[in-house]
Amino acid sequence: MNDMSEAKQAMEAIERHPDAQEVMAVQHYTDRLFSFRVTRPQSLRFRSGEFVMIGLLQENGKPLLRAYSIASPSWDDELEFYSIKVPDGPLTSKLQNIKVGDDIILRPKPVGTLVLDALIPGKRLFMLSTGTGFAPFASLVRDPETYEKFDEVVVTHTCRDVAELDYSKQLIGSLAEDPLIGEFVEGKLKYYPTTTREQSENMGRITDNINSGKVFDDLGIDALDPETDRVMLCGSMAFNTDVREILEAKGFEEGANSKPATFVLEKAFVGE
Repeated sequence: MNDMSEAKQAMEAIERHPDAQEVMAVQHYTDRLFSFRVTRPQSLRFRSGEFVMIGLLQENGKPLLRAYSIASPSWDDELEFYSIKVPDGPLTSKLQNIKVGDDIILRPKPVGTLVLDALIPGKRLFMLSTGTGFAPFASLVRDPETYEKFDEVVVTHTCRDVAELDYSKQLIGSLAEDPLIGEFVEGKLKYYPTTTREQSENMGRITDNINSGKVFDDLGIDALDPETDRVMLCGSMAFNTDVREILEAKGFEEGANSKPATFVLEKAFVGE
Protein backbone atom coordinates (compact mmCIF):
# COMPACT_ATOMS: atom_id res chain seq x y z
CA MET A 1 0.00 0.00 0.00
CA ASN A 2 1.42 3.39 -0.97
CA ASP A 3 1.64 6.43 1.29
CA MET A 4 -1.25 8.15 -0.52
CA SER A 5 -3.64 5.22 0.09
CA GLU A 6 -2.63 4.96 3.73
CA ALA A 7 -3.17 8.69 4.21
CA LYS A 8 -6.63 8.50 2.59
CA GLN A 9 -7.71 5.56 4.79
CA ALA A 10 -6.42 7.32 7.88
CA MET A 11 -8.40 10.45 6.99
CA GLU A 12 -11.58 8.43 6.37
CA ALA A 13 -11.18 6.69 9.71
CA ILE A 14 -10.92 10.04 11.47
CA GLU A 15 -13.92 11.52 9.67
CA ARG A 16 -16.23 8.50 10.09
CA HIS A 17 -19.01 9.02 12.60
CA PRO A 18 -18.60 6.88 15.74
CA ASP A 19 -22.12 5.42 15.27
CA ALA A 20 -21.63 4.66 11.56
CA GLN A 21 -22.43 1.17 10.26
CA GLU A 22 -21.73 -0.06 6.73
CA VAL A 23 -24.56 -1.07 4.39
CA MET A 24 -24.03 -4.71 3.35
CA ALA A 25 -27.11 -5.34 1.18
CA VAL A 26 -30.13 -3.48 -0.22
CA GLN A 27 -33.28 -4.94 -1.82
CA HIS A 28 -36.16 -2.95 -3.29
CA TYR A 29 -39.58 -4.63 -3.41
CA THR A 30 -41.81 -1.85 -4.78
CA ASP A 31 -41.53 1.88 -5.37
CA ARG A 32 -42.61 2.27 -1.71
CA LEU A 33 -40.78 -0.52 0.12
CA PHE A 34 -37.23 -1.77 0.56
CA SER A 35 -35.02 -3.63 3.03
CA PHE A 36 -31.34 -3.32 3.85
CA ARG A 37 -28.71 -5.00 5.99
CA VAL A 38 -25.87 -3.29 7.85
CA THR A 39 -22.95 -4.32 10.01
CA ARG A 40 -23.74 -4.98 13.66
CA PRO A 41 -21.81 -3.18 16.40
CA GLN A 42 -19.92 -5.75 18.47
CA SER A 43 -21.34 -4.26 21.66
CA LEU A 44 -24.99 -4.40 20.53
CA ARG A 45 -27.20 -6.86 22.39
CA PHE A 46 -30.95 -6.82 21.77
CA ARG A 47 -34.07 -8.91 22.20
CA SER A 48 -35.87 -9.97 19.04
CA GLY A 49 -38.67 -7.45 18.39
CA GLU A 50 -36.88 -4.36 19.72
CA PHE A 51 -36.08 -1.19 17.78
CA VAL A 52 -33.18 1.24 17.53
CA MET A 53 -32.68 4.75 16.19
CA ILE A 54 -31.09 4.84 12.74
CA GLY A 55 -30.63 7.50 10.08
CA LEU A 56 -28.24 9.55 8.00
CA LEU A 57 -25.92 12.47 8.54
CA GLN A 58 -27.28 15.83 7.38
CA GLU A 59 -25.23 18.50 5.64
CA ASN A 60 -24.70 20.22 8.98
CA GLY A 61 -23.02 17.08 10.26
CA LYS A 62 -25.83 16.19 12.65
CA PRO A 63 -27.66 12.86 12.29
CA LEU A 64 -31.35 12.71 11.35
CA LEU A 65 -32.68 9.66 13.20
CA ARG A 66 -35.95 7.72 13.34
CA ALA A 67 -37.10 4.60 15.20
CA TYR A 68 -36.76 1.39 13.18
CA SER A 69 -37.56 -2.12 14.34
CA ILE A 70 -34.70 -4.56 13.87
CA ALA A 71 -36.00 -7.12 11.39
CA SER A 72 -33.19 -9.62 11.96
CA PRO A 73 -33.23 -11.98 14.96
CA SER A 74 -31.04 -11.43 17.99
CA TRP A 75 -28.55 -14.11 16.89
CA ASP A 76 -27.82 -12.59 13.44
CA ASP A 77 -24.33 -11.24 12.72
CA GLU A 78 -25.84 -8.33 10.76
CA LEU A 79 -28.81 -6.04 11.30
CA GLU A 80 -31.73 -5.97 8.87
CA PHE A 81 -34.30 -3.21 8.48
CA TYR A 82 -37.50 -2.91 6.45
CA SER A 83 -38.52 0.57 5.36
CA ILE A 84 -41.14 2.58 3.57
CA LYS A 85 -40.18 5.24 1.01
CA VAL A 86 -41.81 8.65 1.26
CA PRO A 87 -40.82 11.00 -1.62
CA ASP A 88 -40.77 14.14 0.54
CA GLY A 89 -39.92 12.44 3.85
CA PRO A 90 -36.96 14.11 5.60
CA LEU A 91 -35.24 10.75 6.15
CA THR A 92 -36.71 8.09 3.85
CA SER A 93 -36.46 10.27 0.74
CA LYS A 94 -32.68 9.96 1.18
CA LEU A 95 -32.45 6.59 2.91
CA GLN A 96 -34.08 4.85 -0.07
CA ASN A 97 -31.01 5.75 -2.16
CA ILE A 98 -28.42 3.99 0.01
CA LYS A 99 -26.08 1.50 -1.69
CA VAL A 100 -23.78 -1.27 -0.53
CA GLY A 101 -20.70 0.33 1.04
CA ASP A 102 -22.54 3.44 2.25
CA ASP A 103 -22.83 4.33 5.91
CA ILE A 104 -25.90 4.78 8.06
CA ILE A 105 -25.96 6.06 11.63
CA LEU A 106 -27.16 3.62 14.30
CA ARG A 107 -27.57 4.37 17.97
CA PRO A 108 -26.96 1.01 19.73
CA LYS A 109 -29.59 1.41 22.44
CA PRO A 110 -32.41 -1.06 21.68
CA VAL A 111 -35.83 -0.63 23.30
CA GLY A 112 -39.42 -1.69 22.66
CA THR A 113 -42.44 -3.59 23.91
CA LEU A 114 -42.81 -6.17 21.12
CA VAL A 115 -40.74 -8.71 23.01
CA LEU A 116 -41.63 -12.09 24.45
CA ASP A 117 -40.74 -10.88 27.94
CA ALA A 118 -43.72 -8.47 27.87
CA LEU A 119 -46.21 -11.32 27.52
CA ILE A 120 -47.32 -13.82 30.14
CA PRO A 121 -47.07 -17.51 29.14
CA GLY A 122 -49.68 -18.80 26.70
CA LYS A 123 -50.30 -21.47 24.05
CA ARG A 124 -50.74 -19.43 20.86
CA LEU A 125 -48.98 -16.25 19.75
CA PHE A 126 -50.65 -13.93 17.22
CA MET A 127 -48.53 -11.31 15.46
CA LEU A 128 -50.80 -8.83 13.65
CA SER A 129 -49.20 -6.31 11.30
CA THR A 130 -49.80 -3.84 8.51
CA GLY A 131 -47.21 -2.46 6.07
CA THR A 132 -43.70 -2.16 7.47
CA GLY A 133 -45.13 -3.11 10.86
CA PHE A 134 -44.14 -6.65 9.88
CA ALA A 135 -40.48 -5.78 10.63
CA PRO A 136 -40.34 -6.77 14.33
CA PHE A 137 -42.15 -10.01 13.51
CA ALA A 138 -39.51 -10.73 10.86
CA SER A 139 -37.16 -10.81 13.84
CA LEU A 140 -39.38 -12.86 16.14
CA VAL A 141 -40.33 -15.57 13.60
CA ARG A 142 -36.61 -16.29 13.17
CA ASP A 143 -35.96 -16.63 16.90
CA PRO A 144 -36.06 -20.20 18.31
CA GLU A 145 -37.33 -18.84 21.66
CA THR A 146 -40.63 -17.89 19.99
CA TYR A 147 -41.35 -21.54 19.20
CA GLU A 148 -40.05 -22.77 22.53
CA LYS A 149 -42.56 -20.55 24.36
CA PHE A 150 -45.63 -21.14 22.14
CA ASP A 151 -47.26 -24.20 20.62
CA GLU A 152 -48.55 -22.22 17.63
CA VAL A 153 -47.54 -18.93 16.01
CA VAL A 154 -49.94 -17.04 13.71
CA VAL A 155 -48.60 -14.14 11.64
CA THR A 156 -50.90 -11.81 9.71
CA HIS A 157 -49.68 -9.12 7.32
CA THR A 158 -52.05 -6.68 5.62
CA CYS A 159 -51.08 -4.34 2.77
CA ARG A 160 -52.87 -2.52 -0.02
CA ASP A 161 -51.35 -4.44 -2.93
CA VAL A 162 -49.99 -7.96 -3.49
CA ALA A 163 -46.43 -6.78 -4.25
CA GLU A 164 -46.27 -5.09 -0.86
CA LEU A 165 -46.47 -8.54 0.72
CA ASP A 166 -43.31 -9.78 -1.04
CA TYR A 167 -40.97 -9.18 1.89
CA SER A 168 -43.03 -11.19 4.37
CA LYS A 169 -43.90 -13.90 1.84
CA GLN A 170 -40.27 -14.45 0.88
CA LEU A 171 -39.10 -14.46 4.48
CA ILE A 172 -41.82 -16.78 5.79
CA GLY A 173 -41.37 -19.05 2.78
CA SER A 174 -37.66 -19.47 3.50
CA LEU A 175 -38.02 -20.54 7.13
CA ALA A 176 -38.74 -24.22 6.51
CA GLU A 177 -35.32 -24.59 4.84
CA ASP A 178 -33.48 -22.49 7.42
CA PRO A 179 -30.87 -24.70 9.15
CA LEU A 180 -31.45 -23.03 12.53
CA ILE A 181 -35.21 -22.33 12.45
CA GLY A 182 -36.62 -25.01 10.13
CA GLU A 183 -37.14 -27.67 12.79
CA PHE A 184 -38.91 -25.20 15.10
CA VAL A 185 -41.25 -23.80 12.45
CA GLU A 186 -42.61 -27.09 11.12
CA GLY A 187 -46.25 -27.48 12.09
CA LYS A 188 -46.21 -24.41 14.33
CA LEU A 189 -46.21 -21.35 12.06
CA LYS A 190 -49.29 -20.11 10.19
CA TYR A 191 -49.09 -17.12 7.81
CA TYR A 192 -52.10 -15.08 6.71
CA PRO A 193 -51.40 -12.30 4.15
CA THR A 194 -54.26 -10.01 3.13
CA THR A 195 -54.73 -7.11 0.75
CA THR A 196 -57.17 -4.23 1.01
CA ARG A 197 -57.04 -2.85 -2.53
CA GLU A 198 -55.66 -5.30 -5.11
CA GLN A 199 -57.49 -8.60 -5.56
CA SER A 200 -55.79 -11.53 -3.81
CA GLU A 201 -56.59 -14.86 -2.16
CA ASN A 202 -57.36 -13.16 1.15
CA MET A 203 -59.05 -9.77 0.97
CA GLY A 204 -59.98 -7.18 3.57
CA ARG A 205 -58.72 -5.38 6.64
CA ILE A 206 -57.52 -7.79 9.28
CA THR A 207 -59.75 -6.08 11.85
CA ASP A 208 -62.82 -6.94 9.74
CA ASN A 209 -61.56 -10.49 9.24
CA ILE A 210 -61.10 -10.91 12.99
CA ASN A 211 -64.55 -9.53 13.80
CA SER A 212 -66.23 -11.71 11.18
CA GLY A 213 -64.21 -14.76 12.15
CA LYS A 214 -62.97 -15.19 8.57
CA VAL A 215 -59.28 -15.37 9.48
CA PHE A 216 -59.92 -18.19 11.96
CA ASP A 217 -62.15 -20.09 9.53
CA ASP A 218 -59.58 -19.73 6.73
CA LEU A 219 -56.77 -21.02 8.96
CA GLY A 220 -58.89 -23.71 10.60
CA ILE A 221 -58.18 -22.48 14.12
CA ASP A 222 -60.19 -21.35 17.14
CA ALA A 223 -61.06 -17.69 17.70
CA LEU A 224 -59.04 -15.47 20.02
CA ASP A 225 -59.16 -16.43 23.69
CA PRO A 226 -57.35 -14.42 26.40
CA GLU A 227 -56.96 -17.59 28.48
CA THR A 228 -54.66 -19.22 25.93
CA ASP A 229 -53.67 -16.58 23.38
CA ARG A 230 -51.11 -13.77 23.37
CA VAL A 231 -51.11 -11.00 20.77
CA MET A 232 -48.57 -8.54 19.36
CA LEU A 233 -49.61 -5.57 17.22
CA CYS A 234 -47.53 -3.40 14.93
CA GLY A 235 -48.95 -1.09 12.28
CA SER A 236 -50.42 2.34 11.83
CA MET A 237 -51.80 4.24 14.80
CA ALA A 238 -55.33 3.64 13.51
CA PHE A 239 -54.69 -0.09 13.16
CA ASN A 240 -53.19 -0.34 16.65
CA THR A 241 -56.13 1.55 18.14
CA ASP A 242 -58.76 -0.55 16.34
CA VAL A 243 -57.21 -3.89 17.28
CA ARG A 244 -56.59 -2.79 20.86
CA GLU A 245 -60.31 -2.06 21.20
CA ILE A 246 -61.18 -5.48 19.77
CA LEU A 247 -58.80 -7.24 22.14
CA GLU A 248 -59.85 -5.33 25.24
CA ALA A 249 -63.50 -6.09 24.46
CA LYS A 250 -62.55 -9.79 24.47
CA GLY A 251 -60.84 -9.51 27.85
CA PHE A 252 -57.21 -9.08 26.80
CA GLU A 253 -54.99 -6.75 28.86
CA GLU A 254 -52.14 -4.62 27.51
CA GLY A 255 -48.70 -5.56 28.80
CA ALA A 256 -45.29 -3.94 29.08
CA ASN A 257 -41.76 -4.91 29.99
CA SER A 258 -42.45 -3.92 33.59
CA LYS A 259 -45.83 -5.67 33.72
CA PRO A 260 -46.33 -8.56 31.26
CA ALA A 261 -49.91 -9.28 30.17
CA THR A 262 -51.85 -10.81 27.26
CA PHE A 263 -51.13 -8.34 24.43
CA VAL A 264 -48.57 -5.69 23.50
CA LEU A 265 -48.29 -3.08 20.79
CA GLU A 266 -45.50 -0.88 19.44
CA LYS A 267 -46.10 2.85 19.34
CA ALA A 268 -42.85 3.74 17.59
CA PHE A 269 -42.97 3.47 13.81
CA VAL A 270 -41.57 5.20 10.74
CA GLY A 271 -44.00 7.38 8.86
CA GLU A 272 -41.74 9.47 6.66
